[in-house]
Amino acid sequence: MSAVAAQAPREGSAGVAMVVIGASLGGLDAVRLLLRNLPAEFSTPIVLVQHRMSESDGLLVELLAEQSLLRVSEPEDKDPIERGHFYVAPSDYHLLVEPGSVHLGTGPKEQHVRPAVDMLFRSAPHAYGSRVVGVSLTGMNHDGTAGLQAVQQHGGVTVVQDPSEAAWPTAILALEAPAALLLLA
Repeated sequence: MSAVAAQAPREGSAGVAMVVIGASLGGLDAVRLLLRNLPAEFSTPIVLVQHRMSESDGLLVELLAEQSLLRVSEPEDKDPIERGHFYVAPSDYHLLVEPGSVHLGTGPKEQHVRPAVDMLFRSAPHAYGSRVVGVSLTGMNHDGTAGLQAVQQHGGVTVVQDPSEAAWPTAILALEAPAALLLLA
């Protein structure tokens, strides 16, 4: 894994409080590649919204945990956010970040999906301001684009998967001027 941009912070630098990741169609492979490259010492909490069918069970967590040296789980509503943890939004629940905890909701779908990447991405900078890194991986619709713009507007860092590697680059091509380009291969 490598990032192409000098201004992209490294874990633990500049007070990065949280990494939020959004993925849609083709995202499982991208997230698994990303997880394989994170060391056990990576302490910044990571929160993932991966589009999936509403009736899916915990299989996604199992598949990701096999690739990760970090703790991987689906949080419960109001669970505290812990360092060195990789949180996966449960199917059919929006996952929002609050200072120190997560909030799960069943509000209306956004961009025809629940969980919605935009909801996660908008909530993180409200909780942590400029100390958020937003990462958009492959996806077919525009879910995540407005949320990454919110991360930018709050002074956070935006990272997108290299469109040439993305299975569906629609969402990542819509963001203007990301701070970094993520190469997974």
